[in-house]
Amino acid sequence: MSALLAVLVFGPFVCGICSYLLGRYSKEMRNGFVLLSTAAELGLLLYLSGEGSITLSFPDVCGLGIGFELGGFHTVLAFLAASGWFTASVLSMEYFVHVKRRNRYYMFWLLTLGATMGIFLSADLYTTFIFFEMMSFTSYVFVVQTEERAALRAGGTYLAVAVIGGLVTLSGIFILYHQLGTVQISEMASAAEAVGNKTVLWTGGILTLVGFASKAGAFPLHIWLPTAHPAAPAPASGVLSGVITKTGIYGVSILSVTIFLHNSTWGMMLAVIGGITMILGAVLGVLSIDLKRTLACSSVSQIGFILTGISMQCLLGHHNALAVAGTILHIVNHSLIKMVLFPAAGVIHLSTESFDLNDIRGFGRGKPLLAVIMGVPMLSLAGVPLLSGYVSKTLLHESIVEYIEMAGASAWFFHCLEWVFLISGGLTLCYMLKLFFCIFVEENIAQKDMEKHWKLNRPGAFIAKASAVVLLAYAVCMPLLGAMPTKMMDPIAAFGRGFFHGEVPEHAVEYFSLTNLLGAGISLSIGILVYIFLVCTMLRPWHADQDQLYINPIPAWLDLEFSVYRPLLTVLAEILLLLATVVDRFFARLLFGFVPKCIFFIKRFLMEWWAQVYYLFMRETYIPRPSLEEFGDDEHFAFYANHPTGQKGIMHSFGFGLLIAGIGLGIVLLCILLDII
Repeated sequence: MSALLAVLVFGPFVCGICSYLLGRYSKEMRNGFVLLSTAAELGLLLYLSGEGSITLSFPDVCGLGIGFELGGFHTVLAFLAASGWFTASVLSMEYFVHVKRRNRYYMFWLLTLGATMGIFLSADLYTTFIFFEMMSFTSYVFVVQTEERAALRAGGTYLAVAVIGGLVTLSGIFILYHQLGTVQISEMASAAEAVGNKTVLWTGGILTLVGFASKAGAFPLHIWLPTAHPAAPAPASGVLSGVITKTGIYGVSILSVTIFLHNSTWGMMLAVIGGITMILGAVLGVLSIDLKRTLACSSVSQIGFILTGISMQCLLGHHNALAVAGTILHIVNHSLIKMVLFPAAGVIHLSTESFDLNDIRGFGRGKPLLAVIMGVPMLSLAGVPLLSGYVSKTLLHESIVEYIEMAGASAWFFHCLEWVFLISGGLTLCYMLKLFFCIFVEENIAQKDMEKHWKLNRPGAFIAKASAVVLLAYAVCMPLLGAMPTKMMDPIAAFGRGFFHGEVPEHAVEYFSLTNLLGAGISLSIGILVYIFLVCTMLRPWHADQDQLYINPIPAWLDLEFSVYRPLLTVLAEILLLLATVVDRFFARLLFGFVPKCIFFIKRFLMEWWAQVYYLFMRETYIPRPSLEEFGDDEHFAFYANHPTGQKGIMHSFGFGLLIAGIGLGIVLLCILLDII
């Protein structure tokens, strides 16, 4: 069975390369091979799941060795990945009919599947990190698939967060390994108890948290989600939101159930991060006027709900049964829901060629099938009773209420957290109502002209039969799970409980008790009121004899990425360039110009080599500007721009990428030095 576990992890890597080679000869053979590969991955996982716990290790690989484990929570996450990839592969066959560069896309599609399975099945933190970095770089291709200006800019943000977060996480793992002597998930908890210097342990834990939380989409490193999702193809957005964000959650969970097991301080920190993340994402979702951006902001908010559940596990200690069940089930629910909503958004885009709410208004009128496919997951995510989302949110809410009685002096904070939870859930209903009424109920003044335009863009059926069957199957699961939570959802939570050291509930949860229904009713009432008095009035200002258009009132200067992060990185990059110039001048005088000449030729070689690599893989010609021949001085090396997009300056340069790597390496060396001291 260990050999089959290796196939489960490494098989998609081999299939990815094979799909690329097949695609050079036959597109039909490649498409069939990709579908077969993802179906085989799902089938193999289901087969191995019935064999109990399976482990596999390669002790001599990468120094510390790598190891994998199947069973419990690992299996739950692996199933979400395998089923999500298979579903998205079916949808991709329709979505990419008229899209270029499909060969490249499908190769990295399968490579990312393999990397994601490696993360979810990893038995130690080192293996998690190795495959985590693989996934970050292979999934980058999804974001820049169209190679349009917005996609390349979003890809730059995605890659910057991945590189900086990954290097900071690596430095944290170095510190943890030095302190604990192991990074095996099963051994880290006992090793952490024996560590005397908890300060160094906290330093390593927080640094490790940065990279995982950034991939999950937690505040303040959530910036990649609202930009990457609108740029990526809809099927890829589904796995980015539904599956890849869970790799970050998995990393946060490892820290929370090992070195910070039942640690109240760690739990308080995650509660603050989770509370800010869920309310911020919900507010951004209400104000957004782009379909996919709204769904991306929704993902940010739901990650906040999950982080809140993890925080309550730490705070409740041995009484964490409800928090553990709520966390596991909300991970499952969010994945299922986003694997429907993002591809459905792609269906709308194929016909309308837009995600703007003012352009797609009324598209769903007279399309009951699409209304069911999108309406059910929308209501489920909002926590409407008898749907699966209600079950997980009820458990998370009850865990907060349960801890309020134990919180003592800090009870006021958790009363506030409870209201943040309820308001965020209400805002979820608000922006889902906004999307549903916009697409399926509202009517444009120019409705007839829009329908004519849509028919010209997409003659015949607006959705392929295979896509409709897959999406409808996902949607049908939600009321089945939600109507019988004790029989359908509690076993899922019990299956993954062991990873979180979760206790068995003392009694069965009364999901449809008056108290739980009242909590859901308060949240849903908030959403309805906000929709009526905010969305329908202030966000859709009325004009006589004109259409009521949605507006986004958020000013540009409130954008964290362009108002804070990019300017800070630019300043830091300029400082590093200035220091490099000073050092270069010093050695130039000291060694009579020999060293600068060597550096000049090395840089030129690197630039020419990098240009050829980008030409082969991105099908674009990257040229140095200004040229070294013209200026002859290495101070212009950072200005290495993408000519077709017309972007200039250090923020769009190969030199800037090197600077990011340099910053990360500097942090690693500093942490190692501090640890030694």
